[in-house]
Amino acid sequence: MMIIIIIISSSVSSLQMANFQCPIHLVYQEGAAEYSQLILYLGQDYPPPSMWAWSLGRRLLTGREDDTWYNMLLVQLLPPGVSLLALVWLVLDVAFLSALLLYLLRGCDCGRSLLCSVFHDLIRYGKTKVGRQRPAWLQWFDIPKRCFWHFYCVSLIWNGFLLWILHRLLFQSVPVPEWIQVVLRFLRAGSEPQILDRELSAVLALALLWLHSLRRLLECLFVSVFSNGTIHFVQYCFGLGYYILIGITVLSYCSLDTQTVSLDDLLPQGHWYHILGLTLYIWASLHQYRCHCILANLRKSASGTIMHLNYAIPTGDWFEKVSCPHYLAELLIYLSIAVVFGPLNTIWWLVVLYVLFSQALAAVLCHEFYHEKFDSYPIHRNAFIPFIF
Repeated sequence: MMIIIIIISSSVSSLQMANFQCPIHLVYQEGAAEYSQLILYLGQDYPPPSMWAWSLGRRLLTGREDDTWYNMLLVQLLPPGVSLLALVWLVLDVAFLSALLLYLLRGCDCGRSLLCSVFHDLIRYGKTKVGRQRPAWLQWFDIPKRCFWHFYCVSLIWNGFLLWILHRLLFQSVPVPEWIQVVLRFLRAGSEPQILDRELSAVLALALLWLHSLRRLLECLFVSVFSNGTIHFVQYCFGLGYYILIGITVLSYCSLDTQTVSLDDLLPQGHWYHILGLTLYIWASLHQYRCHCILANLRKSASGTIMHLNYAIPTGDWFEKVSCPHYLAELLIYLSIAVVFGPLNTIWWLVVLYVLFSQALAAVLCHEFYHEKFDSYPIHRNAFIPFIF
């Protein structure tokens, strides 16, 4: 999380120091008197944050078409053809890749400085925090890891809602709610939706994401046996925001002015990559479920009664090859959705990269935990990807 803040701060500072030669003249026709006319020159005068909030809030509440100025500003600030949504995922990719490389290069040997303690507290959760010496004040931000089900509950509700409005848009020509249109225009400023007769891909992707959230929620509630491990409050908030952003990312694939379609229109859109993506999704989901059952059974008796909350060496299924096969399955699930999207959705491949780097970091930490705790841990197992990493 710190790396993300540093990158964003550096980007803002670079923009403020740059000497842009092309001014943007924007006229704000309605609203408060002090905003009746705005002449903005990049590199000289920036609108105050209060104006951004005031204008966007007014747009959300009134639905008036006066949000052009900040969209134009984003178009000027971002590289040609790059949307704010793509930039957000790119920043997340760079942040988690940097965290992964920093840990691989330095490991636990980074001193006892405050910065080092915060860094480890933000990248570790659950069992990987067990036994670490942490400042007492950092423990104030601990949240039980069993609250993971909150993420999937939010995802189930939010992405179910998005799936519902997408269904109404495509099959009943009911417009997307105005406030979602504002958010999508803001995030897509500088680029156009990539959809072209690809409604089937969007519906399938959002449906698969919703089904994944449903399965994971049921697993958290009825299969998994959580220990007393914790996650950081920042990780908790980030997780909630992540599952909201992921649904918006899928919806951004669609044009908001799509005409009514029928099943007869969707069937010709089917391609071989839809079948391949669905097959990969089912295969990865099945193995992830098996791995979660194996982990849960380590703490249960044969009758299903919870016996203890201790850690043990998991065996069976993909655990014979890697320490964290459930993380590998998570990557394959997001990869399957990328396959369903086809070759056009470049933003989703940024999402896949984020999942790759974040799950790889978590897998490395778990792999080291197993080796430190169990002397008999199989040395042939990789952390994340068989025979590679």
